[in-house]
Amino acid sequence: MRRTFGMLAALGAALAPFRPDPAAASQLAWDFTFDGIEGDPIPLSKFRGKVLLVVNTASFCGFTNQYAGLRALHERYGPQGLVVIGVPSGDFRQEKDSNAAVKQFCEVEFGIDFPLAAITRVTGREAHPFYRWAASQASPPRWNFHKYLVGRDGRIAGSWGATTAPESRAITSAIERALTSPAA
Repeated sequence: MRRTFGMLAALGAALAPFRPDPAAASQLAWDFTFDGIEGDPIPLSKFRGKVLLVVNTASFCGFTNQYAGLRALHERYGPQGLVVIGVPSGDFRQEKDSNAAVKQFCEVEFGIDFPLAAITRVTGREAHPFYRWAASQASPPRWNFHKYLVGRDGRIAGSWGATTAPESRAITSAIERALTSPAA
């Protein structure tokens, strides 16, 4: 009996970061700031009124080719108000060891010019506050290239796992709906 209780307590503790937080309901994406890949902060508040697609990325993942789709979304919808933000993460042990190496890889291999955060934790108790908040609103990242769509109002408007390609109809439809919504 003690062993079962101990296992249940451990499971509950592991899932604790993903339990809905009533205070999180009043937060908006604009409340968070990432460290940028070059060291400067990326306050999401500077994108207030725009639509964000925030994606945890990795350089050595089977889904790394999704960078090309993210770049295409950035180019296609950027003029209408979409901002793609890449968040490199080593949480799944598939990222380079330094921000400089990630930046060079993204620029050389994929021509990425949308904002990139520094290498960031996206899962567990030490996840970046944005990711803890987003996970409380939708599902947490279970792998690299999890995508969160943030509407012009600063709220989560969609969430997709790694197997949903950036240019899929599900994502492009959600982006187009979010772009036609008024800012809060």
